Amino acid sequence: MKIYVIEDNPVYNDYVCNLLKKEGFETLQAFHLNTARKLLAKIGEDDIVLADLRLPDGESIDLLRWMRANGKEQPFIVMTNYGEVNSAVESMKLGSKDYIQKPLLEDKLVPLVRSIQKEQEKRRQRQIPIFKRSGEAFVNIRKRIRLVAPTRMSVLILGENGTGKEHIHAQSKLSDKPFVAVDCGALSPALAQSAFFGHVKGAFTGADADKAGYFQEADGGTLFLDEVGNLTMETQRMLLRAIQERRYRPVGAKEDRTANVRIVAATNEDLQKAVTEKRFRQDLLYRLQEFVITVPPLRDCQEDIMPLAEFFRETANRELECSVGGFSSEARKALLTYPWPGNVRELRQKIQTAVLQTEDDVITEDDLEFSCEQINSPVGFTLKSGEEERERIMRALKQAGGNKKLAARLLGIGRTTLYNKLDEYGLNDA
Repeated sequence: MKIYVIEDNPVYNDYVCNLLKKEGFETLQAFHLNTARKLLAKIGEDDIVLADLRLPDGESIDLLRWMRANGKEQPFIVMTNYGEVNSAVESMKLGSKDYIQKPLLEDKLVPLVRSIQKEQEKRRQRQIPIFKRSGEAFVNIRKRIRLVAPTRMSVLILGENGTGKEHIHAQSKLSDKPFVAVDCGALSPALAQSAFFGHVKGAFTGADADKAGYFQEADGGTLFLDEVGNLTMETQRMLLRAIQERRYRPVGAKEDRTANVRIVAATNEDLQKAVTEKRFRQDLLYRLQEFVITVPPLRDCQEDIMPLAEFFRETANRELECSVGGFSSEARKALLTYPWPGNVRELRQKIQTAVLQTEDDVITEDDLEFSCEQINSPVGFTLKSGEEERERIMRALKQAGGNKKLAARLLGIGRTTLYNKLDEYGLNDA
């Protein structure tokens, strides 16, 4: 990791660099914006920029805009004098990590840099392989993600439990930024304000040190509110203010802080119904649903089942040090006809268990431990009336590799019915 120090005063620039070098950090110097742009053209992913607010050829805010416009999302710290705090706060709205007043730099710079290092390490640890689903539904979801990614709009993700709603973040432009997930169902109402906004030392009995809240931990990245419908009305009120004004105040603090986070909320609940029942605030719902993404259940994405199963088999092989080579034909049929009430989460668990306990080179139907009743229940291809019917038959045939017996099972109908439908739609050669 390198730290780029951009300061027009050579003496002060050397002073800052020496502070950092004593702590083992490598530094690079620039004295003007033009020089800095050339230097930053080769900036590394984990490098940090430390820039004086005012430079001879402009303000470092212009450099920050240039970096973000060119896809350079490295942490950016602004150095200011006492009278420049308002401009520094403005820089944070544009995406700077923090600002430090020069008289306090000796005490605050190194701890801030080390905290950024810790965040970067946490980010690397979170970078597990992500499977990009290629089914039609998820192709459309990725299109919607690309639309909303360049914005700071709040996103509401709807879908059943286990559909992988939290992985939407991994496909956004903030995927390399902090990601803080909050289980709203497990959040204590009494401690919610401190949990979200943090507190200062002495704010209440037991507060023997400053504590960062979820908003500070997610600074510059995403605050993911899982099962947001479980929040109490009082917590909803506090959250609404922070989202609406993009500011919050830690418990016991005297000044507000900027809320530089994207809010992504997820739920499997009908929030409009919760509003009607006076369990959820209408104004908060408006703020959360600026952009809505609906994640379909796995049973409606049959084309994703086997690619996901193969991905989880490979992942389980690595994690469990196994060498299972694939799935038997009967296991594949069972996977495709099971209704998956637990969605992708359940599929992963089933495959991991099967990899661990199989005694063969391939996973068998018995290894998957499905009950007959579950396997034979209709799944997502079940026929509906209207124009969808022909399309669903074609999808089922494609997924079954032309096997009409399996296609009928996927559709939840008998083979005779399927043959009649094939005649009706002229699909006998499909």
